[in-house]
Amino acid sequence: MSDLEQFRMETRKWLEANCPAEMREPVRDEEDVYWGGRNASFKNDAQKAWFEACVEKGYTVPAWPKEYGGAGLSAPEAKVLREEMARIDARPPLSSFGIWMLGPALLHFGTEGQKQRFLNEIAHGEIRWCQGYSEPGSGSDLVSLQTYGEDKGDHWVVNGQKVWTSYADQADWIFCLVRTDKANKYQGITFMLIDMATKGVSTKPIKLISGNSPFCETFLEDVAVPKSYGEDIPAQVGEVNRGWDVAKYLLGHEREMISGAGGGDRTAAIGAAMKRHAAKTGDDLDPVLRAELAMFDVDALAYSAMGEKFLDEAKAGRAHPAQPNMMKYAGTELNKRRHELMMAAGGSRSLEWESEDTGGGKPARSWLRTKANSIEGGTSEVMLNVVSKRILELPGG
Repeated sequence: MSDLEQFRMETRKWLEANCPAEMREPVRDEEDVYWGGRNASFKNDAQKAWFEACVEKGYTVPAWPKEYGGAGLSAPEAKVLREEMARIDARPPLSSFGIWMLGPALLHFGTEGQKQRFLNEIAHGEIRWCQGYSEPGSGSDLVSLQTYGEDKGDHWVVNGQKVWTSYADQADWIFCLVRTDKANKYQGITFMLIDMATKGVSTKPIKLISGNSPFCETFLEDVAVPKSYGEDIPAQVGEVNRGWDVAKYLLGHEREMISGAGGGDRTAAIGAAMKRHAAKTGDDLDPVLRAELAMFDVDALAYSAMGEKFLDEAKAGRAHPAQPNMMKYAGTELNKRRHELMMAAGGSRSLEWESEDTGGGKPARSWLRTKANSIEGGTSEVMLNVVSKRILELPGG
């Protein structure tokens, strides 16, 4: 038996012993997802037990080094863990923009002090982050951002507005792009870490067509940001005025997260689930719809395989820098198609908006929410332009 096969057996045994039955059920509402943070609370004992078991094992961030709260797994071992968790439909023990986006940037650009403090807090669910990138008028053209940080010697004074900051009203800290040199468009941006409790930071929720939204406007009015949070813990990640380098690196991870690269709920096969739903409700699935579900499942499995391939190439340093753009576009289209099929399979029941039977209209609200996928994290048009120029090498218009 190879070492990897032995690891798979041990992982399967550990998951069976530590993942409660409740944590193997589909996510039904926001409370089923644990985000951590200063004011976090667990929905039930099962969620708490699953989170604490994974923290102790390092499985909230299994591929991170042990000194930063991870399990130190190799790429093949991390892949086995993902496969075994998917096999039993285990929910992620912790959802976090710190894990998906800021963490990789800190691992690559952060000081040792930043890694020791913030990565451990992320891994242990002690801090919840939001992303301060987009601004009114600076979305796809992000480099035109106007939020400005004035150097006051031992601190910055930051003024500006961010928009589409997901869960900003619930976040503890924000990783934020701030212009610190107005004369230099690209080399005048600094990537700052700001405590949301700082005086002058405020948020306002943005309501979407679905009737709810994770998005907020974030306002920064004369916010005093210290240049250091302790020994070897500067407020900026990377160099001052070189934050665009960090921003581009992080955007790749954001687009992988939005696309569902490597599988996950957004792009998982749905045929079996629809069959179970039909058996439960007594609804017969139309033969044409069954064929469409089967076609989707084939595409979802192919997409998942492509995601695993790209992740392996990224870890080996062989990935094309535009691959996240391709994954983001393909994942967006797959997720929209997924919810279209779920609406079709649900029939008139899927159009319901408020009843307990549909979880407060979850099918319809989730379907409407997917319409934003082609905008957030870079519009589909921008993604296609990048793919055409950098991967297909087509001539520009």
